[in-house]
Amino acid sequence: MAEEQTELEERIIVRDQHTKEIDLVNRDPKRINEDVVKVDFEDVIAEPVGTYSFDSVWKTSYTTFTVSKYWCYRLLSAILGIPLAVVWGFLFALISFCHIWAVVPCIKSYLIEIQCVSRIYSLCIHTFCDPLFEALSKICSNVRVALRKEV
Repeated sequence: MAEEQTELEERIIVRDQHTKEIDLVNRDPKRINEDVVKVDFEDVIAEPVGTYSFDSVWKTSYTTFTVSKYWCYRLLSAILGIPLAVVWGFLFALISFCHIWAVVPCIKSYLIEIQCVSRIYSLCIHTFCDPLFEALSKICSNVRVALRKEV
């Protein structure tokens, strides 16, 4: 009985990863578009002091800008949102596939192969270079330098 309950919970957890509830109020919880698309009327159109249009023109312009931006975005997202979601889902699936099945195995393979080369290189250095540099250090250890200032 307990095994059946655990199996059922695992199925629910797996299913919830693909059908989880989304937040319809806060649609940017990680704030990835906070600075990019926050464009209001005041950010685009501004009248400096001394060059004001009629108040009715200013109010109508504000309303026209805000409403057209709102509905244009809604229309574009309704037409292109789902096809672009498919494209981006496919692209990120492709990136994940390449990373999991090609990039990481290549890197692991390279690290395994380079470890062998590293050991051979280290052996060569210790065999040939260490005695040479040790001999040179003994030769140079008896060198004395004296500086004199002659008048």
